Amino acid sequence: MADPGALTLDDWSVSEWLGAPHQDFAVGDLAGRVVLAAAFQMLCPACVEKTVPQLRQAAATFPAGEVAVVGLHAVFEHHDAMTPVSLRAFLHEFRVTFPVAVDEPSSRGPVPVTMERFGMRGTPTVMLYDRRGVLRRQTFRHVSDLELGAQVAGLVLGDV
Repeated sequence: MADPGALTLDDWSVSEWLGAPHQDFAVGDLAGRVVLAAAFQMLCPACVEKTVPQLRQAAATFPAGEVAVVGLHAVFEHHDAMTPVSLRAFLHEFRVTFPVAVDEPSSRGPVPVTMERFGMRGTPTVMLYDRRGVLRRQTFRHVSDLELGAQVAGLVLGDV
């Protein structure tokens, strides 16, 4: 697992963004806001049943000027089944309106670059970044709504 405070959003390696508000969208566009992100895969049951719906709810709940919600599609298995074309269809069918980054594939093995760099053990991995883009929490599991809401609120208020 990544050491909170040691990595930032700038350490993400993204091959493309889907559902972004403009074509040249980058992590720098998230500056000044608390960022709630989750690494997920389309074939991860917990991601599909819990994490993606939770991100949709968070995006609809928190003020966009205070909290940005983004996904990180981090494919470390079943690569042939989880292509960008499949991801676009998934995002459409599941009514995902927040930006989703596609983690850069690694030339060294099946685990993509950002997933490896951040020491993620699998999906879902929920990440919270402060307004400076510094990683404050990274959790390999689904995080309950109450726990996640408290963590986001703490960062918004500057308590954490």
